[in-house]
Amino acid sequence: MIRVGRPSQESVPEKTPRDAARPSLLTPVSSMRSFWGLMRAYWVSDRWKEAWTLTLVIALLTALSSKAGVWFAEASGELVNSIAFFHDAANTTPLRTLLVNAGILVLLVLLKDAGFTGIRNLVSATLHRKWRGWLDSRFNEALLDTNHTHFHAQHASTGSGTPAPDNIDQRVQESIKDMTGGAIGLAMGVFSVFTSFYFVGGALLKSSVEVKGLEFLGSYGSAALALLAVAIYVPFNTWIAVKLGGLLERLNVRMQQAEGSYRGELTTFLRRSFHVAASQGEGVQRTMHGRLYVDIDGTWTRLNIVNTVYMSFELIYNFIGARIVAYGPGLVPFIHNGLDLKGYITGSELVNSLIGQCSWFIHVMPAIATLRANSQRVTELANAIENVQHPQEFYSQTGRSDFHYAAQNPVFGLTIQKLELAHQGEDASPFLSAANLRFRRGEWTFLKGESGCGKTSLIKAINGLWPYGHGTIVFPEGVKSFYAAQEVKLQPVSLKQLVCLPGSEHDHSDAQVAAALYKAGLGDFISHLAEGSREGKSWDQVLSGGQKQKLVVARIVLQQPGLLFLDEATGALDPEGKIAFHQAIKDNCPDVTVISVMHEAVAPRSMTGSEFYHSIVAIADGVATKKPLVPTLPVELTTILAQPRPVEDKWLRFSRRLKQK
Repeated sequence: MIRVGRPSQESVPEKTPRDAARPSLLTPVSSMRSFWGLMRAYWVSDRWKEAWTLTLVIALLTALSSKAGVWFAEASGELVNSIAFFHDAANTTPLRTLLVNAGILVLLVLLKDAGFTGIRNLVSATLHRKWRGWLDSRFNEALLDTNHTHFHAQHASTGSGTPAPDNIDQRVQESIKDMTGGAIGLAMGVFSVFTSFYFVGGALLKSSVEVKGLEFLGSYGSAALALLAVAIYVPFNTWIAVKLGGLLERLNVRMQQAEGSYRGELTTFLRRSFHVAASQGEGVQRTMHGRLYVDIDGTWTRLNIVNTVYMSFELIYNFIGARIVAYGPGLVPFIHNGLDLKGYITGSELVNSLIGQCSWFIHVMPAIATLRANSQRVTELANAIENVQHPQEFYSQTGRSDFHYAAQNPVFGLTIQKLELAHQGEDASPFLSAANLRFRRGEWTFLKGESGCGKTSLIKAINGLWPYGHGTIVFPEGVKSFYAAQEVKLQPVSLKQLVCLPGSEHDHSDAQVAAALYKAGLGDFISHLAEGSREGKSWDQVLSGGQKQKLVVARIVLQQPGLLFLDEATGALDPEGKIAFHQAIKDNCPDVTVISVMHEAVAPRSMTGSEFYHSIVAIADGVATKKPLVPTLPVELTTILAQPRPVEDKWLRFSRRLKQK
């Protein structure tokens, strides 16, 4: 069974690499690798009833809003007519007629804007929230799988010929949020255009009259003239809007990349704030921030210029459309007495409504550009996730990646055969070779070598977290493993949950967790098991580096792994703390196989002077060799043996005299 990648660092996985060597054919985002696949995924998912119910309600409210637009145009014509004939002798109740028509118009505005449009906004916002939440869960599930997709997606820079996705957090949160909102708005706009053509176009045809010069069209003359004006004016300006929108799309993508890089550096800086302060590196950090912001500022400048041009274009377009194109076609029959004032105003308002609905693409082109930019970033992430589902195949595109994982009887422990590690590149020479390494059950092994020789890389390769090289790793069947790294990051959950990771806090009783904390030297925190923070600070902020590493000991004691990897896991502890760290594991994890990397040149010993470790893997000149640990005598015993031994000296002198005689 072949695989690169294994479940969870600093945790006890439920499966070994060979168990996880059966990746599923589909990921939760497999259908979202293209724009249309991303758009329809929610509507064909297990939540399809929810999606389609909300969609149909939005469609119904959109149709009613379009129909209300026709009522509004007719009511506007009635109001203008009552104003024009206010002083007409035939109008016996001019004030009453005027007020009634004005009241009807106000009621229609309330019905359309506060009723149909307002409720539609609420339902569309609900659809936005549901769709975004579903997509967020899909991408989180895809990234946080047992294949370590989140790890491979970030560290495989050129595996598929395209760079790794930058700012994954931004893509999952901001890009998905803006994309779903933009897509819903786009869909509502498209549907509004069709419903407006149906209702408004029908009303125009119904009120159409013959136009001089277009007698061959009969009574459809004025409607044809109005539709022709709309057909010429709107598409031409839409073409201009599309060109400007394409430029806005490219600038939006660039802006997101620049903002993401700056935000990422700020986040990294705040995490290493102490180190910057201790080294007085504020000047360098300030320069770096300034350099990153230059990119934001330059892109923002270009984006503002294009937005200003687009805003001016839109204002001019709206004025010409509402005041000239809408009222122009009806002038011809009005001048020739084919239409009265009421008919002219009603027809012009209908044309204005039609232009407004058809111009929706122009009004929201910046939003459409943002939608395309955001969808591009989301589909790029989906493709990156899909590409690394078979990590060795992915890494093999840029170097040799041929690791084999197998299983054997746990009695034989862990075996490494013909292992070579390299860097990216087809012709890259191996920097570390291990012909045959065997780690027996219960054996403790100390990895020794100069800094940079590949000690950590060897542990990563055993755990499936090194991409390039080849070899065979045979794990003990059914044995859980635990990888403890030097840097410990704690999630913002309760203390009990932190100790119980990767399982649930319900897997162990409070007494078991408390006992593990006590054995790890964190007994002072037993009374705070249920707390997610202390004094407003998360446990990651409360605990020191050494305490975090003791927390790892508590996890080990609680989980009882059979295979333990310590990757400089005691770096933040003092000498006594390192001894206590090892002693807790020795006392509470019988038969555990330990493979450890430490800064020390000599493996630590217990307080009584006995050795924790049984063997050493020495790495020199790129070759890893294993040999038994030569016991060294404790300092106290060496001192005693170096002192004179009077009884022994007297016996030796007596023996010599006997021989002389």
